[in-house]
Order: sequence, then structure tokens, then C-alpha cells
Amino acid sequence: MVKIEPFDVEKWMDKYEVTPGVLNIAETCAASISIDDLVKLCEDPNVPKPLSTSTKLTYGPIRGSLALRERLASLYSARVSTPLPTDNILITPGAIAANFLVFYTLIGPSDHVICVHPTYQQLYDVPKSLGAEVSLWKLRKEKKYVPDLEDLKELVKDNTKMIIINNPNNPTGATIPKSVLQGLVKFARERDIIVLSDEVYRPLFHGISPVDEDFPPSLVSLGYAKTIITGSMSKAYSLAGIRLGWIASRDPEIIEAIATARDYTTISVSQLDDQVATYALSASVLHALLGRNIQLAKTNCALLERFIDQWSDVCSWVKPNGGTTALVRFEKDGKPVEDVQFCIDVIEQTKVMFLPASKCFGQDFKGYVRIGFVCETEVLKEALKQLSLYVRKHLI
Repeated sequence: MVKIEPFDVEKWMDKYEVTPGVLNIAETCAASISIDDLVKLCEDPNVPKPLSTSTKLTYGPIRGSLALRERLASLYSARVSTPLPTDNILITPGAIAANFLVFYTLIGPSDHVICVHPTYQQLYDVPKSLGAEVSLWKLRKEKKYVPDLEDLKELVKDNTKMIIINNPNNPTGATIPKSVLQGLVKFARERDIIVLSDEVYRPLFHGISPVDEDFPPSLVSLGYAKTIITGSMSKAYSLAGIRLGWIASRDPEIIEAIATARDYTTISVSQLDDQVATYALSASVLHALLGRNIQLAKTNCALLERFIDQWSDVCSWVKPNGGTTALVRFEKDGKPVEDVQFCIDVIEQTKVMFLPASKCFGQDFKGYVRIGFVCETEVLKEALKQLSLYVRKHLI
């Protein structure tokens, strides 16, 4: 019988995000928007609105609509010599389903998997539940949470089937530079290892510019066929409620194998979700939507940085440069706080909600909390105000 560990992040969110009056800075999506908000972002008034009421609600295209897959293929074909074929994309009910399908299809009891850590628990515990041996490629604060390829060399085995990364990273907000990604691809190609990149927070980069030499490209653009990426409309695109994600790879055999497994879990995604995602990724909407979220991330990251600078005697971080999350260490009298009880006390006394890292990402992160800072700016301001009162009273 498959043994699956409790999903601590999701259990914590489920328990506390319904707290009356909660100031939720645990959420990892860029502040969510409505269909009306999305339509207001459209720069062309002649573009038909999403959610046509005349559409017959059949299952719809099994692998996702052609229009949606074409728009995603276009995103992953920018600045590369060989465009990504539309047929090399599968649409799924969120990135969580995309990741699960990759593992369910490709990983088994005789395999060894290497996964960056800390990261989303699904990425290492699902392979483990399928019988694989899992080694954690640990990210270190002193290296700004960028994975070290020398450490990877110590972890690889003859039966290593897959290396898993998350870029930008949850919970640290760190991004893996282009040079490291290129080194990883070279390493994997020499050993015929599949690389999965969970890019659910891409392209929400707020501390690094596309003109920077080490700006991280999508892994699927680096020329190695045995790369797989997963993505979603939830995080960078503010549309978690439509439950739409995808899988892309340049290896058609990988895509076909996953599509075969997918038949047992998902006939198709909702046509309504597909329509909204297609609209959001249209040229008339996409740039305004991403512009809104990148600016929100920059504004809010600056607010969080000021808070940490103000209370530098008791808290510290590695400033994130991508995604929506930050890993922040709190201490009292020079010792890390008991982060689980700290989070409970904070929400009970201030209504401010964030996650205890030791519970959700492992004991290496005792004293740390994960903060999701790309919420509405006013929510973050009020949360940091209340948190400051708590810090002054209990930690100073």
C-alpha cells in the first residue's frame, strides 16, 4: 500500500486561513483578481470577453484547447532557435496535478530521485510514496539558497532517474541563475537524467532583470530534450481559482507517456477555465497582468525589507528576487524562536498568518517562517504593523 506523508503546508493553510479577520501573509499567489479585473486589464476593447455563455459545456479538447497551448508554446519559444511545438504541452488541473502526473508516469521503486530542499513538499514526498529513493539537494543560506552543483555530484547514483528543481524557489524566493541551470543541464545530459523544473512562480521576477547576464530562462529552452517544466495560472498570473496548469517538454515520448497516464486522472480541464486562461495569456492582456503583479511584488518586497531592517536585532533573511515568498528567521535572546508556537501566538494575538518553516519544510529551518508577501499591499501593511507591535512586546 502506498504511504503518503501528511502535506504539512496545505494542512496548516486549511486550518488557519479561515480564521475570522485573518491578515493572510501565508498565501503564495500574487493577489487574486476577478474576471472583471482581468477584462479591465485588456488593452484591446475589441477582444471578446472570456466565458462565452453560448459555449456548450462538453468535456472540451482533451489536451487543452489549441489556442491555449499555442499561447503557452509561444511563451516558451521566446529567444530560442527552435520553437516549442504546441503538441508538446499538456493542460492539467493546476500545477499540483501536473507534478503528480510526471511522477506517477516516470518514477517507480527502482529509481533514485534528487530534489532541491527546501521546496514544496509534493516534489519529494510523492516520489518517495511511489517507492523511489529520494536524496535532498540542500540549499544553504550562505549561498543565497542557490543550489551548488558540487553538492549534486555527491548525491548522484547509477540509478538516478530524475533531478527536481523549483525556480523561483518556494519558500526562499531565490532564483537559480542561468549559469547554474546550464551546468545542471550539462550534468544531466552526460548521465541521461531527466530534469523536472517546477516553474509555477515563473515569470514573476522582481529582483533580477531580463537584461541581466544570469537571468534564468525556462529550463525547457536550454536545448536538452529530457527536461520537463510545469507551470500554472495560480501564482504569477493571480488566477488560482480557475485551477489550470500545464506540463511541457521537448521530448514527445515523455509527453505521450504522461498523456497516457493522464487519461486515468483527467479527461479534460473545464472549458471555462481554459477560456479564462487563454484570454489572460493573450497579447492584449498578458503584459498588463504581469506588469501589475511584478510591480506589486516590488512594492511589497520593499515594505517587507523595511520591516526586517527595522527589527534586524531579531529577524533576518536572504532577500528574494523572484516569486511570492520569503523565508524569514526570528530569534529571541540570540536563539531561534520555536516557530510553530510563534506562528500560533502571532495569529491568536494579531490575526497575522504565516507558516512555520520547521513544520512545513523540516527541522533544518527551526526559527524560520515563510511569508507570502505579494498579497494586496494594504493587507501587508496592516499585517506588518500588527507584527511590529508583537515583536516589540515579545521579542525585544
